[in-house]
Amino acid sequence: EALPVVRLASFISQFKGTTLIVAPSAGRRETLHEYLAEHGIQATLCDSWADCRQRTDSILLTYGPLAEGFVGNANPLAVITETELYAIPPKTRRTREARATQIDNLLRDLSELKPGDPVVHAQYGVGQYLGLINMDLGDGDTEFLHLEYAKGDKLYVPVASLHLISRYSGAGEGAAPLHKLGTDQWEKARRRAMQAARDTAAELLNLYALRAAREGHAFEFSLHDYEAFAEGFGYEETPDQAAAIAAVMGDMQSGKPMDRLVCGDVGFGKTEVALRAAFMAVMGGYQVAVLVPTTLLAEQHFQNFSDRFSAWPVKLAELSRFRSAKEQAEALQALADGKLDIVIGTHRLIQKDVKFSRLGLVILDEEHRFGVRQKEQLKALRAEVDVLTLTATPIPRTLAMSLEGIRDFSVIATAPQKRLAVKTFVQSFSSGLIREAVLRELKRGGQVYFLHNEVSTIQNMFEMLEKLLPEARIRVGHGQQSERELEQVMRDFYQQRFDVLLCTTIIETGIDIPTANTILINRADKFGLAQLHQLRGRVGRSHHQAFAYLLVEEDRTITPQAKKRLEAIQLMEELGSGFHLAMHDLEIRGCGEVLGDKQSGEILEVGFSLYNDMLAGAVASLKAGKEPDMSQPLGVVSEINLHLPALLPTDYCPDVHERLVLYKRLASVQDPDDLTQLQEELIDRFGALPDPARALLSTHRLRLAAKPLGIMKVDASADSILLQFVAQPPIDPGRIIQLIQTRRDIKLAGENRLRWQLPASGDAGVASDARVAHVITLFNLLK
Repeated sequence: EALPVVRLASFISQFKGTTLIVAPSAGRRETLHEYLAEHGIQATLCDSWADCRQRTDSILLTYGPLAEGFVGNANPLAVITETELYAIPPKTRRTREARATQIDNLLRDLSELKPGDPVVHAQYGVGQYLGLINMDLGDGDTEFLHLEYAKGDKLYVPVASLHLISRYSGAGEGAAPLHKLGTDQWEKARRRAMQAARDTAAELLNLYALRAAREGHAFEFSLHDYEAFAEGFGYEETPDQAAAIAAVMGDMQSGKPMDRLVCGDVGFGKTEVALRAAFMAVMGGYQVAVLVPTTLLAEQHFQNFSDRFSAWPVKLAELSRFRSAKEQAEALQALADGKLDIVIGTHRLIQKDVKFSRLGLVILDEEHRFGVRQKEQLKALRAEVDVLTLTATPIPRTLAMSLEGIRDFSVIATAPQKRLAVKTFVQSFSSGLIREAVLRELKRGGQVYFLHNEVSTIQNMFEMLEKLLPEARIRVGHGQQSERELEQVMRDFYQQRFDVLLCTTIIETGIDIPTANTILINRADKFGLAQLHQLRGRVGRSHHQAFAYLLVEEDRTITPQAKKRLEAIQLMEELGSGFHLAMHDLEIRGCGEVLGDKQSGEILEVGFSLYNDMLAGAVASLKAGKEPDMSQPLGVVSEINLHLPALLPTDYCPDVHERLVLYKRLASVQDPDDLTQLQEELIDRFGALPDPARALLSTHRLRLAAKPLGIMKVDASADSILLQFVAQPPIDPGRIIQLIQTRRDIKLAGENRLRWQLPASGDAGVASDARVAHVITLFNLLK
């Protein structure tokens, strides 16, 4: 990797004149400066062309928009761009931004902490976050997170150790169990959670092993046919959608059973992913079962699939109550004989009399409508079957499962072009509002859903609306009507034969009527988050601005949880928020055991993200054949103290929220390259790094370096460096003994502690860079 530097050094030594190296941005210039210094080339930084002309140094480093370098001969000057140093150009910003949405970031983005929110500190337990404050503890001014524990105990956490803190999700603010500092309460809770995580991990690995040992189908298909089929999709794929399709194709060709969850918001093109997967399976010679929760949706999918497969030799059938008994019997027979390729149906498909001759793929649409048992039943259909699950709001348990990596997970979070977010209002029920909302929609030629979820009183509602809106044509649709009647109502609505559909939640899933762009939901506090999100997704499916009115009754008291749900749905009105909503749901309701039917559990004590880390750790150590370490449930968490102010000063980054997000991003970095990218981003956004910000980045660099050595604490002052190791550090004890024997300035300072007395330097306060260099020297001695 030092090759470009070697060539550069030899060039500089031969060239009689000034060498000017040009980086593309201020951030890259800083990185390049460090990189060159590491390899012994000392370049002087200058800020502009004029500035460079005045310098007499032989090597200069600046930044600017230059494509390639040149040699000027008036007074010898060689200009070299950074791109010319490397064979391949360093990655530019753009490519980084086009990356498909990353799941971890969605979780980590929950760093939108408000004062009053509960947080978990890995060493002290659950406390309440009260805000950021600045204090000087003798090492200069540093920023701290102010946490409060039970009985008013306070804890101040320096922002450099923000990686010890995670957002507490699992119960609402009121319900979070605050721990008492200085007792073993947290230790016990942590141990219990760790025990639970270990058992879960063992079960999981068992599941994994069974799945990995099973042979699935490796579907074979001709690329030419596939491309012809993909042409039938009338839109451009969004980056996330393309990523999801590629992932599904990869899974299907791999020969291991697929179990993938595609979570994309309402109307973001999940059906296309399903169509492509079905096409691959059918071309590979297998049958496909598409399972949907409602009859209306089965009908609609059947239309969609028939349209797309019309040009192909593929036989489709629908099993639902819209089909007569005779049609159903014929379809079942054809399935068993292998004459049918794709069957679309409701729960009817899980029944005992349904036999497949060669089932290869099961597609589960809107999975939050199926119970845990129904889903397991499905899996039991055939152990080797590939399963593709589509959902807009993943229910917390599924979310928890895919976060723990039991299932593969694709998020489609980019909206199709020209799509607008649904404007959402929470209002108390009033006839004036209803009239205004409905008329506004009718005047622009649209249609309205009015949701009233009680069949017993829906007739009264119908009469009320007739009086209120004499100019609108209103019809009623609910699940207790006969099949024919309901089907007729829905078809008429689709063909715009009437304006207002007064209905129950039968419209909740997947009905796609682009002309309906206003929905009114009566007694909205009675619905769950996933349901509200789904219902709101019935509108806004074309490029018109859609409106959702959540109506609550004024005199009825709403439970605090319902209030929270309505707040969450109103906040999350931007497109693609289904995933975040499920996270909120996780916080409002608490999340469940991973494998059982119960949806709340052990996880409450330590909070979701911490439990997740524990589980990931336990799975990793069991995979490696080691027993998870109960005393160190989170692996090594290194604490670094440089005795220097380490923060982003307020005059550098004034917005407190932005600072918190940046602190959290720094804390979640696991890879030195990502840290370098973040540093470049900081310089490009806010300007050159002030000393405290440099110290903050150094702290994180040392944190990454200390982890593999099993160092839990680094205390570096001007005159000495103290390291504290975990109980059995992963380094060779012989190395430490050798160091102590050969060097008089390195001594043991108590159990698992090592002290290096630094040589006295002329000036008292060594700059942060020198201090960091000393620590790194010591780390290298230990390796």
